[in-house]
Amino acid sequence: MTALFPGTRWALGLEYDGNGFCGWQRQPGRDSVQEVLETALGRVAQHPVTVVVAGRTDTGVHALCQVVHFDSPAQRSPEAWVRGGNTYLPPGVAIRWARIVPGDFHARFSATARRYRYVILNRRVRPALWRNHTAWICRPLDVLAMQAAARSLRGTHDFSAFRASACQAKSPVRDLCQLRVTRRGDLIAVDAEANGFLHHMVRNLAGVLIAIGRGERPVGWAAEVLASRDRCQAGITAPPGGLYFVAPRYPAHFGLPVDAMDAGFLMGD
Repeated sequence: MTALFPGTRWALGLEYDGNGFCGWQRQPGRDSVQEVLETALGRVAQHPVTVVVAGRTDTGVHALCQVVHFDSPAQRSPEAWVRGGNTYLPPGVAIRWARIVPGDFHARFSATARRYRYVILNRRVRPALWRNHTAWICRPLDVLAMQAAARSLRGTHDFSAFRASACQAKSPVRDLCQLRVTRRGDLIAVDAEANGFLHHMVRNLAGVLIAIGRGERPVGWAAEVLASRDRCQAGITAPPGGLYFVAPRYPAHFGLPVDAMDAGFLMGD
């Protein structure tokens, strides 16, 4: 095992249920995933711990393999961070793995891409088990139309029409290398992968595709919204409960088990 030394940099993979949290980032007087994680790690390390995250998530958004890094002089094994951290975390957050990484690893800036899945429950009857973990659409959705619209959004574009007004990104240009719509029974998944995402971008993409799937807009509307670069043209933002941060991607030399994390179970794959 790699020897530990003062200032060891660690990477953690964690999953969480976004319900009950104000999102990833600390906010005064509200429960956040960042706060409960840093508190738990601080108890294991016996000193304050500050983590850096791969991608912040909003209120009600879930994660399958969120990645963070932090530095600590505490001599702990990977198992100690995982088991100890999970002892102090609430039921809705769990550390999946811990790895020592080089000092130049950065959870956010070392990531080459990020993956999301938006899950829609498309059936007439409202859900019970899925009520906080999918977007329920009772009207039938035309998946073929959604797939055709999704194809027109792939590639490197200015996604200004799909960013929230509060988005602080310096540039609206993103390389959306994957936007795929699949159906399994009553569940529809919208899978998105890009070099980065703007605030609310995935939920806004899902909102446009849902409107097209309902027949409220033609397939070509997606390309028109994109070309407009106007957020007002894109319609509603899809609700947060159906959104999952699947995992970031990193160069292979970091050796992090992120590619093994997928959202297959959400569709019964």
